[in-house]
Amino acid sequence: MAKQIRIEHVFKVFGGDPKRALELVKQGLSKQEILERSGQSIGVFDAHFTIEAGETFVVMGLSGSGKSTLVRMLNRLIEPTSGQIVVDGQDIGSLNPKALRQLRRKDISMVFQSFALMPHMNVLDNTAFGLELDGVDKPTRQKQAQAALEQVGLAAWGASYPDELSGGMQQRVGLARALASNPSILLMDEAFSALDPIIRSEMQSELLRLQKIQRRTIVFISHDLDEATRIGDRIAIMKDGQVVQVGTPDEILRSPANDYVKSFIHGVDAALVFKAGDLARKKRMTFVSEQGEHCGCHAVLHLLEQADRDYAYIVAADGRFLGVVTPDSLRTTLKDGGQVIGIKQAFLNVPPVTADTPVTELFEPVVASPCPLPVIGENGEFVGAISRNRLLRFLDKDTPPLAANPKEIEPILLD
Repeated sequence: MAKQIRIEHVFKVFGGDPKRALELVKQGLSKQEILERSGQSIGVFDAHFTIEAGETFVVMGLSGSGKSTLVRMLNRLIEPTSGQIVVDGQDIGSLNPKALRQLRRKDISMVFQSFALMPHMNVLDNTAFGLELDGVDKPTRQKQAQAALEQVGLAAWGASYPDELSGGMQQRVGLARALASNPSILLMDEAFSALDPIIRSEMQSELLRLQKIQRRTIVFISHDLDEATRIGDRIAIMKDGQVVQVGTPDEILRSPANDYVKSFIHGVDAALVFKAGDLARKKRMTFVSEQGEHCGCHAVLHLLEQADRDYAYIVAADGRFLGVVTPDSLRTTLKDGGQVIGIKQAFLNVPPVTADTPVTELFEPVVASPCPLPVIGENGEFVGAISRNRLLRFLDKDTPPLAANPKEIEPILLD
């Protein structure tokens, strides 16, 4: 369903002599120098990257950076001056007008910042409007439109008119209209920027929900980095028509490509981007038990006392997290039942969090935990632990960005 998009050394020159501008590009001149010498303005300057099938790809930049020009070239609303745009292996620049119309109708839909709803049409007919232009018969288009309204939570509003809806609901209708043709690619040009913050957040959540139901290739234009880091699988940052960095949200926050990107991301709430797995570290005392929860307490207590450690993490031979113990919990268990009692009886009440838990949800469990909070993967494997100090240093915007995971310390094998 979803389709890959390749942008291969694409330029867009505005002016009457684009060849002159491209000649100056080959000479290594900058966009500003080319404008001064030729009077030609380069809207997009050598864009070259790939948007993978099924990902939400966010293009960011300040006003005039070229992001809207770029997205409009993906369906040839704006013709590239040079370079190729390849959709699922097909160069769209080679399509004749009929084939291009077919591509726009069947494979690529677009959602704009303006809702652009027809005030004299009800919600169902507005949703079906694009299908009507394509010549789809009324029963079929209304069925597809109703299915699209159900996807965005407006199934009961088909008979209503736009002026009866809130701004967020009107934008949902615009999204439903784009979904009605079941496109494989969705282009969204600042689609949520006209909404107030609460409705905007709701629409972002709606988009994430729809992606879980049916993966589409989404190209989303935004100037809001918090929005980009929330919904984007990857982000491209543009400046003066050039794509200066492409990466995942955490890659861009960890390793900004240049001073412009550093200034662009300054002040972004990193807690909305990073997950527990990004903060977790294994630089803790970890014991691997071949016997699982049934291993004895004495050996663990001896090793903890010898190493002068306050706690240890116990994992099974297959890497699954079992629990946390302290010298006191081990001594109490030994006092109550002797060495024959399994170490499970000494585990503290410290529920682990999963690696995909957002940092914003870690504050309470980290503070409540008597030791660094254990983090587990989707199969229950021990990923590492997060200390209070680690979380506080991460939240301090004056500290350097998080480094990649350091080399793990080998766990101690029991039994």
